[in-house]
Amino acid sequence: MPYKTVHINPVSPRQLRASVLVIYTGGTFGMIYDPKASQLIPFDFDRVLDRLPELNRLDFHITLITLDDIIDSSNMKPAIWVELARIIEKNYDQYDSFVILHGTDTMAYTASALSFMLVGLNKPVILTGAQLPIGMARSDARENFITALEIAAAVDAAAVDISTMTYGKPMVPEVCVYFNSLLLRGNRSTKQESVQFNAFASENYPHLATAGVSIDYNRPYIRSYQPNQPLSLQTVLDPNVTILKLFPGITQPVVESIVNIPTLRGVVLETFGAGNAPTDSWFLDTLKAAIDRGVVIFNVSQCEGGRVKQGHYQTSKQLQQIGVVSGADITTEAAITKLMVLLGLEHDPATVRMLLSQSISGEMSE
Repeated sequence: MPYKTVHINPVSPRQLRASVLVIYTGGTFGMIYDPKASQLIPFDFDRVLDRLPELNRLDFHITLITLDDIIDSSNMKPAIWVELARIIEKNYDQYDSFVILHGTDTMAYTASALSFMLVGLNKPVILTGAQLPIGMARSDARENFITALEIAAAVDAAAVDISTMTYGKPMVPEVCVYFNSLLLRGNRSTKQESVQFNAFASENYPHLATAGVSIDYNRPYIRSYQPNQPLSLQTVLDPNVTILKLFPGITQPVVESIVNIPTLRGVVLETFGAGNAPTDSWFLDTLKAAIDRGVVIFNVSQCEGGRVKQGHYQTSKQLQQIGVVSGADITTEAAITKLMVLLGLEHDPATVRMLLSQSISGEMSE
């Protein structure tokens, strides 16, 4: 599929420190105010240098491609995740790293999905965006984008071989979200703010880097670089999943209407506190009947910094007994995308439950 392409510092990529492929998907980042329409509209991203001339001062090669159909991130869907994964695969050997410009509303979902789909990833894939459009004077788009590029191009200085001009291993060879001075593991991130610049948080895992005057990397928590590891894709995702959030007073018809959907294969069950749920017999019987039919149920805490400990309280022990899988400290975004990927990969519910309980890409604590 052809894409609009812009080259910045358009010399041979190997004559510069690194090469970064930027994929623009849409979102608030690329909007400008149209006084005639009195609303925000997308601007022609081919003219990004008009808005960000600072890009010319970066000492690495940047190629920018724009998806044919740019979207608000509220319209993100698995088919676009597959398109992004395939773009990365196609360009994997040509570029050192990748930056994805993405709307904030579903950025954590995309970051989580890609972390499971890009099997064997050994290069940076950094997602970023903005709370204010690039066309506004106080926009956070400039800092977010430029620093995301710097992080994507960063290599471990200790691994540089000057004699051969080999620039060593990347600093962050994994899928990440960069926003408002913080670099977060992608499948540990969640959007927490819509009116402040600190839009994303990682409550259950430390920041991978903090960008101030310098960029300080939290090395012990960054995924290890694995040399000579081939990239492969998992592009079959099963969307027959749902999220069931518990609340006091939830009724039997509501729960039954959800878990008895004919095509349903997986449920992320958002429980209270450390994985607790009602102990009413109708509730447990309904879940058990679904599990017996082959529906996989994944227990995730509603608390932002929560961790499921099934069996710690009586109110969660029975979930464990009927076959509900503990999600430990996984986020809802990572849980639902992990379910989609595993259900696309495996048909046996027992195998899916086993894989769900394991950390595949650093998304949950063992």
